[in-house]
Amino acid sequence: MSFTLAIVGRPNVGKSTLFNRLVGKKLALVDDTPGVTRDLREGAARLGDLRFTVIDSAGLEDVTDDSLQGRMRRLTERAVEMADVCLFVIDARAGITASDRVFADILRKKNAHVILAANKSEGRAADAGVLEAWELGLGEPVRLSAEHGEGMDELYHILRPLSDAFAERAAEDAPEVDVDVPEDSEEEGAIRLPTEARPLQIAVIGRPNAGKSTLINKIIGEDRLLTGPEAGITRDAISVRADFMGTPVRIFDTAGMRKKAKVTGKLEKLSVSDGLRAVRFAEVVVVLLDVDIPFEQQDLRIADFAETEGRAVVVAANKWDLEEEKVEKLKTLREAFERLLPQLRGAPLVTVSAKTGKGLDRLHAAILKAYEVWNTRVPTARLNQWLSAMTEAHPPPAPGGRRIRLRYATQVKTRPPGFVIMTSHADELPDSYSRYLVNGLRDDFDMPGTPIRLTFRDQGDKNPFKNKKFHTPSRLRKHTEGKGREDYRKR
Repeated sequence: MSFTLAIVGRPNVGKSTLFNRLVGKKLALVDDTPGVTRDLREGAARLGDLRFTVIDSAGLEDVTDDSLQGRMRRLTERAVEMADVCLFVIDARAGITASDRVFADILRKKNAHVILAANKSEGRAADAGVLEAWELGLGEPVRLSAEHGEGMDELYHILRPLSDAFAERAAEDAPEVDVDVPEDSEEEGAIRLPTEARPLQIAVIGRPNAGKSTLINKIIGEDRLLTGPEAGITRDAISVRADFMGTPVRIFDTAGMRKKAKVTGKLEKLSVSDGLRAVRFAEVVVVLLDVDIPFEQQDLRIADFAETEGRAVVVAANKWDLEEEKVEKLKTLREAFERLLPQLRGAPLVTVSAKTGKGLDRLHAAILKAYEVWNTRVPTARLNQWLSAMTEAHPPPAPGGRRIRLRYATQVKTRPPGFVIMTSHADELPDSYSRYLVNGLRDDFDMPGTPIRLTFRDQGDKNPFKNKKFHTPSRLRKHTEGKGREDYRKR
């Protein structure tokens, strides 16, 4: 999906009908009654060869209080801020209304890419409304009929160049991950050092009010991000560039992630998904804990998500300046970390104070170390010497009496490190033995905490004599055929 398109407009102008046509399914309810759509609905849209995410929003009402209509309006405005492109739909048959003018002014301020669409424009009855739409100051209106599919080709030609621009932007922002290792590589590859053009990309994630924005402000040396005692001030993922103690970095500040049962507000649900997207753009993920309530269920889920995505992970305990029993608390944190996150065993755990800036040097060193480990490359010769020692110390099991042979290993990926082991009966190798090997890789090649991808590939039975037919010498053949066979056995 190269970009996100939000469909907005007054109630009952055909937004949901257009949404259904773009996704190719009747996902959104459609009715002549205004206000049927209340929540935001996302779908995977297709228009020609374009693939993008489309958001169907509630109808914009000129209400700003805490009523249902007011909350729906704020939700729609949030969708506009998140979207790359905004499609503002009007009813060509009804003409321009006062509400359309108000919302056109809002859209000009909130989104750089606004497309004006005059829906229900089939027939002459819509001509006057289409001409009137010019006065909104949003450029030439696209004549559409969501009901009959008219005008989709024109919409495609408008979105095509925007899609290309967003694809280029996504390519620039995307981290370089799952890098192939050259076949039969015996050299330890050089780590790509962060530069101004390609800075080290860091996502700071954690629960609400853990101090993420405060920490980033301290790193960049200015109050660029809004902070405060209220949980959940940050609503979307914001990226800032900075020089972090001599290292060019791009830091994503993400909205706080709460337990799913507590994420009742639709705004916060959008914020969580936005934060998860930020993890995918990062190379190193800093999981920020509140030292008073560390390692709650959501903290563990966040760290596990980062590991699943294959990103280097650093755990930072914030508000350390408020802790009185520092030695005992640090011991408790380390024990809980090793017990609750065994898949990240050995990952850096540092203590910081976002408010005072104490511990930022330790955080910087931990991030660089995690990044270095994430780029680890092990020569094939060393890897196979290690594999031989591991199997000799603890041979693989023999299910059903059939011995599993681990023949050889090679590294196929970095960022994160990925290894392939050729073996017989790969599907019968238990998970416990895989964990044994992964832990051995961590310990013996100094790869603490980083995600390690270990794949077993079935090489089959390589016995060169299996299924071979052997030629019997002629001097023996007469003794082994017919009546002579018994005489040969007796002799």
